[in-house]
Amino acid sequence: MGVYFRVFLYNTSMDSRPLIATHHAPDLDAVTAVWLLKRFHAQDFADAKIGFVNPGEKMSLEDAQAYGSQLHEITYVDTGYGKFDHHQPERAQQKICAATLVYDHVCEIHPDLKDDQALKTIVDLANDVDHFGEINWPKAQHPRYLFMIHDLIRGHEYTDPHNDDSQMHFGFQCLDNAYATLTQHFKALEIIKNKGQEIAIKDGKALALLTRNDDTIKVAQKQGYLLVARKDPKLGHIRIKAQPDAPFNLDELEKRISEEDKKGTWFYHGSGKMLLNGSKKNRDQVPSPLTLEQVVILIKEIYG
Repeated sequence: MGVYFRVFLYNTSMDSRPLIATHHAPDLDAVTAVWLLKRFHAQDFADAKIGFVNPGEKMSLEDAQAYGSQLHEITYVDTGYGKFDHHQPERAQQKICAATLVYDHVCEIHPDLKDDQALKTIVDLANDVDHFGEINWPKAQHPRYLFMIHDLIRGHEYTDPHNDDSQMHFGFQCLDNAYATLTQHFKALEIIKNKGQEIAIKDGKALALLTRNDDTIKVAQKQGYLLVARKDPKLGHIRIKAQPDAPFNLDELEKRISEEDKKGTWFYHGSGKMLLNGSKKNRDQVPSPLTLEQVVILIKEIYG
């Protein structure tokens, strides 16, 4: 399922040109705060320009007019000591940041956003990183953390230095993707809890799911399910995966399925842990006519 952002009607008159101003070399906090305004306060900021100043500074009238704006049309984010800045002495010791300040604001306007777990997760990460919380993460020195969103944004300063606008929009794309992935993750948790069919097998437990959400497979494995089978109710594809360290492989299941399904296109991974009918990487696969219940029966017979 896709992720859709709120779309509102807004004033496109040339007489009014909203402008968001933040600091040069925008970090995760600044990027997230501006992203929140443009994506979730779109009625006022969807068409806003983005300008950059030195940290703590405000924009001159001349600079504002270069963006087609007046001083009163500027919203400062993570700079300027305004509503969405947290560097004032009375705020600096609090665990808040520009992203949390904007988040609280958009939640006042759209209260239903308080229930958006994906959005809150993004804001919480931005706040934690802005207060250097990553130094206390498990195995904090491991280089895998350099693949995280805040360091990817920072890496933009090396690959395209002094290009604030490019860095900001790279951050937007990262956040759009993260928001989509997180939304699917939290939906997967709900689907597993409410619709998952647990199967007892001799080595532990397996799970069967009738859902379009493919994230359910990995999420279920992280929850301890040794084997997960998912059938897409719309496309008909079936995907079956065992944990990489499961004490069994899918050889027998692959053999039985190949005997019963003469129509579907199946791929059996060399690891012996993945039996796939349907993948975004292969768009010519024929869906299996087998039902999820037929697959469950086979799992019980072979692994039960």
